[in-house]
Amino acid sequence: MGYLELDMELSDEVKAMQNEARKFGSDVMRPAGIELDKLQNPADVYAEGSALWDVFRKYREMGLHQVGISKALGGMAEDMDPKFRAIFAEEAGYADAGLAISLGVYTNPFKVAALSKDPELQQLARDFCEDTKCEMIGCWAITEPEHGSDYIMALDPAFNDPKCGPDLTAELKGDEYILNGQKGAWVSNGTIATHATVHVKLDSSKGMQGTGLAVVPLDLPGISKGKPLDKIGQRALNQGEIFFEEVKLPKKYMVVPDTQVMTVMFKMILTGANTGMACAFTGLAQAAFDEALNYAKQRVQGGVPIFEHKNIKLKLFNMFRKVQAARALSRQVALYAVKNPGAVHYAVAAKVTSTRTAFEVTSDAITILGGNGLAKEYVIEKMFRDARASMIEDGENDILSIAASCDLT
Repeated sequence: MGYLELDMELSDEVKAMQNEARKFGSDVMRPAGIELDKLQNPADVYAEGSALWDVFRKYREMGLHQVGISKALGGMAEDMDPKFRAIFAEEAGYADAGLAISLGVYTNPFKVAALSKDPELQQLARDFCEDTKCEMIGCWAITEPEHGSDYIMALDPAFNDPKCGPDLTAELKGDEYILNGQKGAWVSNGTIATHATVHVKLDSSKGMQGTGLAVVPLDLPGISKGKPLDKIGQRALNQGEIFFEEVKLPKKYMVVPDTQVMTVMFKMILTGANTGMACAFTGLAQAAFDEALNYAKQRVQGGVPIFEHKNIKLKLFNMFRKVQAARALSRQVALYAVKNPGAVHYAVAAKVTSTRTAFEVTSDAITILGGNGLAKEYVIEKMFRDARASMIEDGENDILSIAASCDLT
């Protein structure tokens, strides 16, 4: 990653980990992402022997799946400098944005399980930390066929209308919740996950504000999965539907059964998701800038490298400026959110800024590469497709901005 590190207070430990993350990105993630992007059948992305599993195994070997879980449960949360989380997300996004998101949701249900005081759920978190064979994979199941942005707007009091409540219901019967409904095709890791963090409807009278949060083992009777989604960008990221029919979930697995608590929890979830996206797509923007700069120094037109032409220099500087601004905002918000996990409007500002920057910078990079920018032998066209998806996933940028505006007062 070709940029000057402006944070003069990075510890030697974080710098060493940054180098390891960069090596993991360049040696493992980038080539795997390019290979997986070329597969015509999205089911081949996770087929036996796929490069996806090499990424997952190496990630486990580095112990990075333990980052968000406490030491008491086998993780390393207390030992991890929060700056590294932001830096790792940047490095992962630089290497491959789709795989960065896959790894980002990889630990989600196990981190939620670790929040519970129930011994069985805590053991689930321990088992995940000890799993070195990639036998446990998480996903975040929130979006539904009829409810994508509705979830994002759940913090708006107007969305307590029963007409806009979730489709996936959880009805308490004795010591079990009975789950019925569906999660949409955009569930990241959806068709390969063994466990899911699942948003459910508990109180139909409260609309999107009547929800709870459960950890669901996806091998329970009544759960099935759809085919993997075929899409233009982030093709290395497995996504797909999950169906629930009369699924019996033990009561203890409903980690957040209180809808009022869930409203607070949802702010924390939005903050975490958006800061992660912000850092990852800052990384992608940096990667596109680096590709364009290197090309401009090599490509000759008019008898000189095109970098010598003023219009190219101006475009590159504007790309550089945007990337630096996105990095400054995303890192600062990521650090702030550690102690202020409900800072939704800051997190959304960072996500919108970074994803828009990634889209604009990859588009400008295509312009600099000219016809070659459209050719699949150059990674820029893939980066452009990956960047476009980022402005929709985890909340379409305009809808996110409207939702976050509620916190400005």
